[in-house]
Amino acid sequence: MKILRVFVGLIVLVVGGWLFVFAAVYLYGRRDDAHRADAVVVLGAAQYDGRPSPVLRARLDHAIRLYHKGIAPRMITTGGVGPGDTVSEAVVGRRYAIRHGVPAGAILTERSGMGTTQSIAAVAQLMRDGDMESAVLVSDPFHMLRLRLLAARFGIDAHSSPTRTSPISGNSDEEWRFLVRESLGLPFALVERP
Repeated sequence: MKILRVFVGLIVLVVGGWLFVFAAVYLYGRRDDAHRADAVVVLGAAQYDGRPSPVLRARLDHAIRLYHKGIAPRMITTGGVGPGDTVSEAVVGRRYAIRHGVPAGAILTERSGMGTTQSIAAVAQLMRDGDMESAVLVSDPFHMLRLRLLAARFGIDAHSSPTRTSPISGNSDEEWRFLVRESLGLPFALVERP
């Protein structure tokens, strides 16, 4: 009986912990605390033959709006070259931002990251090299809590501003799938090495 109580207690603890993380991911994705910073950082997503995917385009459009509102004088696009690609997500994002009125000289690219942890670590180094300390992070809502925690881990004074126009947010089944995946993976992502 004692073993059964311990087992049930562990299950309750694990499920309760996961529900807490799930709620935190969900609620944090609803917050937008964009305000004046050194840079707007756009997290990468897929690109197709040099064109941003709908998810990346939604993130870029939101970041471009923030830039034009004067939130930050710099923009940093992120994302490496995926398998079979010839150009990085960061470069695709940079080209798109330039076509939408962001001066080329205002955009830095982080082209090495093949995941969120690698990208944020590389962005932190870019920011240190450029004498920048604060950033507004732009991605999908489900991604915001992890980004803020990783930014703190790598020394970025970060604020978050999730896009509301992503195809993921527009599809409730898809959004819930990403929320569940993010909440299950968040504890592991926080200890991942860059």
